Amino acid sequence: ASYLVSKQQCQEAFDSLSNEERQSLLNIHQRVKLFAEAQRKSVVDMSIEIPGGRAGHSVSPCRAAGCYAPGGRYPLPSSVLMTVVTARAAGCPYVVLASPRPAPITLAAAHVAGADIVLCVGGAQAIGCMAYGIEACEELGAAEVPACDVIVGPGNKWVTAAKSLVNGYCGIDMLAGPSEVLVIADHTADAEIVAADLIAQAEHDVVARAILVSTDVDMIAKVNAEVERQVDCLPEPNRSTAKEALTQSFSIVCKDMEECIAMSDKLAPEHLEIQTENSQEVADRCANYGGLFIGTHAAEVLGDYGAGPNHTLPTGGTGRYTGGLSVFNFLRIRTWMRIDNKKDSQDMVEDSVRMARLEGLEGHARAAEARSLTMTPAYKKANNGSN
Repeated sequence: ASYLVSKQQCQEAFDSLSNEERQSLLNIHQRVKLFAEAQRKSVVDMSIEIPGGRAGHSVSPCRAAGCYAPGGRYPLPSSVLMTVVTARAAGCPYVVLASPRPAPITLAAAHVAGADIVLCVGGAQAIGCMAYGIEACEELGAAEVPACDVIVGPGNKWVTAAKSLVNGYCGIDMLAGPSEVLVIADHTADAEIVAADLIAQAEHDVVARAILVSTDVDMIAKVNAEVERQVDCLPEPNRSTAKEALTQSFSIVCKDMEECIAMSDKLAPEHLEIQTENSQEVADRCANYGGLFIGTHAAEVLGDYGAGPNHTLPTGGTGRYTGGLSVFNFLRIRTWMRIDNKKDSQDMVEDSVRMARLEGLEGHARAAEARSLTMTPAYKKANNGSN
């Protein structure tokens, strides 16, 4: 089918890279895989004793995962690794990757990550394809694509709109908006590095936001001067994209570090960098963000390219209530209970009968009474009365 890329084509794309490029893909894959596998091991099956039996939960992956990798302004093989590798670490048996006009580096990343199916489809069509699947049809030359239980990955406004429509029919990771970074910097920060990090975020998209929060007016002035100098050195189209994004970016002067932290928590940025004295102490006091980068050397771009934690992060203030993509997006935690000793469960039975009647749910009460050793179910009393 014309919308499918074969595994052989992905292998050939990988083989066409230089030794250094292949090694970088393998290195990033290994770091992302190591972190995701550690996450997976952090949640396990468990059970506890309950009156008369046991209860617990089991942890299992969904059957099929759908991963979207953007292919607009720039090819993003890093998004392929972040999504597909994480789904694999969660244990999903089938992983579908969709990307419009996939570049050779994107196909190479699909090979390294181990995608089962690669679709050269983008936008809302890709989301619909992964959500509802495609039935095989020899006459039409259509190959089967399984309906995915969860769809993850960033995209443009059309991808986001499509994900919002299929949410509920299948699971999604989040509704991602424009990318953003917020840097908290004091008088000890390096203006050149802060500026470089702000520009790195701004070149993502014309609607990206780069925000500087500082206690030092002089630092803001130095960063602004560095931004003007460095952005003019970018090649096109990066320069034009970054300049447009910087027109809607801003800086905030705060009276002290407490106010800086409060402002950051209110904005809940996708990426939060702490470039201050005692950066770990400041980081520990921050509550709302997608990803946290502590200290001058912890560049956000290192997170983009596979330090380990996932780079698919909540935007637009949603870090107040959710986190970034992880193996947990592909896992189902399902609870169970079992009663082995009817006698020992009687207190629980009596509580259930009483609570059901307080809620006005008589059928519930009678279902619990049917398990009682001392109560006659109301439905038996009603039957005896009618006789």
